Amino acid sequence: RHVVADLPRTEVGDDVAVGEYVAARLGREVVDRLVEPLLGGVYAGDAYRISMRSAVPQLFEAARTHTSLTEGVREIQARSAAASQTGPVFMGIEGGVGTLPLAVAESVRARGGDVLTGTPVTELRRTPEGGWRIVAGDRNLSADAVVVAVPAPAAARLLRAEAPRAAAELAGVEYASMALITLAYRRAETRLPEGSGFLVPPVDGRTIKAATFASNKWGWIADEDPGLVVLRTSVGRHGETEVLRRDDADLVEVSRHDLKAATGLDATPVATRVTRWDDGLPQYPVGHHARVARVREHLAGLTGLAVCGAAYDGVGIPACIASAYAAADQIHGDLRAAQQLTADPVQSLHGGAGE
Repeated sequence: RHVVADLPRTEVGDDVAVGEYVAARLGREVVDRLVEPLLGGVYAGDAYRISMRSAVPQLFEAARTHTSLTEGVREIQARSAAASQTGPVFMGIEGGVGTLPLAVAESVRARGGDVLTGTPVTELRRTPEGGWRIVAGDRNLSADAVVVAVPAPAAARLLRAEAPRAAAELAGVEYASMALITLAYRRAETRLPEGSGFLVPPVDGRTIKAATFASNKWGWIADEDPGLVVLRTSVGRHGETEVLRRDDADLVEVSRHDLKAATGLDATPVATRVTRWDDGLPQYPVGHHARVARVREHLAGLTGLAVCGAAYDGVGIPACIASAYAAADQIHGDLRAAQQLTADPVQSLHGGAGE
């Protein structure tokens, strides 16, 4: 086979699908065996549909500035390696990320704020004074400013009255559903490969798309009970709904089957749990960045209103936190501007929108 060492630059334009670009440079097998399982694990999507600009911005920038894809990737790896010298590859929260929203709620209460649970917001309207009225359950709340931090479909419903064009854009954001299957084994009966887990290429025809050796990855899990080994598998991708219709027992069995094929693990788990995330992961198809830009453009005239969350600039926790900081900064700027215009103290917020 004749191999061309240096291909001419593949133009990426304003955006391009990750799979399409990588396949043009390195072939479909690289996409199917390496790129697809990586992106499937993060976005539960299709590499040939996922936006490189939105999902892998570093790679998009490398594609724009380098003739060689491999050269650009090496540069990214070198920067990542330098950064990783200052900390671990994986970082987590002792007790799991489920403790994070509880800590946020505790912090809000400690500062005199209210946290309403089981109280969906059904209406968000501008007041004649320039503030906001929020209907939450049987309560009417007033606020100087609101941050809408809910999934895109819920945000679309809340914004339809005051920002119909932004709402229409958000209503078009698609979501993928998935399920996580957690299995606990007696350590004495469990032999696993080294590492923190593995990814499964869809072309392999397996049901699970990834497995995490949670006791290896997170020390606090191993410390909870040294006699147990905890594993987690995930199933479900965008457009895959059939597998998620199976009951919990079936998902446990198919996970055990695929784990045995991959690692030889044939023990019986002492405990299992299936956690389903219906419409849990927003999809970032080609052009997603432009959709997000249009949403923000349509909202720009509504002072005291900001949006944030996984539907905009990244689905990971760090990206969502950065999105929240940006929304808070925007709101703070709006309130300061209003204070300067009126020369009156900014009133404290009486409530906020959320679901």
